[in-house]
Amino acid sequence: MRVAIAGAGLAGLSCAKYLTDAGHTPIVLESRDVLGGLVAAWKDSDGDWYETGLHAFFGAYPNMLQLLKELGIEDRLQWKQHTLIFNQPDKPGTLSRFDVPDIPSPFNVIASILRNKDMLTWEQKIRFAIGLLPAVVRGQKYVEDMDKYSFLEWLKRQGVDERVTSDVFIAACKALTFINPDEVSATILLTALNRFLQERYGSKIAFLDGSPTERLCSPIVDYITERGGEVRLNAPLKEILLNADGTVKAYLIRGLNGVEDEIFTADVYVSAMSVDPLKIMLPKPWKQMEFFKKLEGLEGVPVINLHLWFDRKLTEIDHLLFSRSPLLSVYADMSNTCREYANPNRSMLELVLAPAKDWIAKSDEEIVAATIAELEKLFPDHFGGDNPATLLKSHVVKTPRSVYKATPGRQQYRPAQVTPIANFYLAGSYTMQRYLGSMEGAVLSGKLTAQAISEALPVANSSNLQTLTRPPATNAATA
Repeated sequence: MRVAIAGAGLAGLSCAKYLTDAGHTPIVLESRDVLGGLVAAWKDSDGDWYETGLHAFFGAYPNMLQLLKELGIEDRLQWKQHTLIFNQPDKPGTLSRFDVPDIPSPFNVIASILRNKDMLTWEQKIRFAIGLLPAVVRGQKYVEDMDKYSFLEWLKRQGVDERVTSDVFIAACKALTFINPDEVSATILLTALNRFLQERYGSKIAFLDGSPTERLCSPIVDYITERGGEVRLNAPLKEILLNADGTVKAYLIRGLNGVEDEIFTADVYVSAMSVDPLKIMLPKPWKQMEFFKKLEGLEGVPVINLHLWFDRKLTEIDHLLFSRSPLLSVYADMSNTCREYANPNRSMLELVLAPAKDWIAKSDEEIVAATIAELEKLFPDHFGGDNPATLLKSHVVKTPRSVYKATPGRQQYRPAQVTPIANFYLAGSYTMQRYLGSMEGAVLSGKLTAQAISEALPVANSSNLQTLTRPPATNAATA
């Protein structure tokens, strides 16, 4: 079966990969000239990479880890020490660590909280632990039911001290969802906490050894094309053409640079676009259907990613850091964390500005200036005195609509991968799957879409799709 997939992000590429495993022939159609969607990256004139986001991989990403293993590229993940590191705004230049010992879960995470002496008092730790018990003991059904509350409301209901929110969860919420605890659904954070508490290496972090476009997306494309599939760049979807019965007749691909539009036909069609462009692209007859009407309850959240190159080393820390800044979410010195970006003499900081709604319309110069002002607090030794660090160059990447905005009540609007249209399916981290809007959610959604297509349209004598199970924990444990 020929399957046309609109979008070459992780959802579309993983869908195509698993369709080839099932014996189908996927053709991925990407509107831009770059792979990756929300993990896209580009090279500047100096040969330096800049990315759509600061992409950290967790041990609690089973489908991502399994995909890397199946591609034979799991060694491209550079696993870091099992710890979470927070800045301390009241003590500029100092860090607070939650070092996770190598013992079974959930005792490892509990031990890391108990051993931290910088951020929480013993009373706060105990209240925090008691507050989390319902989410751990009562399971995923309870977690899903908490979608009616913001995470801040849920914490207050559990009697958790507000300082726990300000010290820990503002940073965590901004890192995972790009919004604050008073906006984000409790379901999202509780799902992440469950994974961290239930999986021994769930909170362990890794970085790719190079850009996501080259080191992650390109191998998926190679896998697809070697097995008869195809990935086409610069092939923007202009319109979804319908048959008389409302099913998809073809994808109309916009011609670029004077080329005529192309009618592209297949047996099955998949949208692996983000939810915002999908809503625009929906044919008018579909917009009246309850399934597609629900998509109006979802919208992408704005995200800004910055890359700043300095004339000296600002830090030797080889890890992700939670800034606890009112402006910044997380950051890393990529000259330490990423092999391809390594530089022993100069730092390249990659930082996420969140929430970004008040900044997305501002100029790059304004955004960089505000970020430097925050860095002066994070690195006082390098920006004070007579010889402050010099910014050599910068790149600001704005994504006005990124992953879906995970505010309370959004779970009911997340669609299944199977739609009411017989030959049309959805893939994307906004679709219903157990993970939030993330790289893991995108990969899992694509996998679920491929599985649904293969079950509906099995190919004789083809290999079966890999089961949706977690790969051996040694991926994170032994790195």
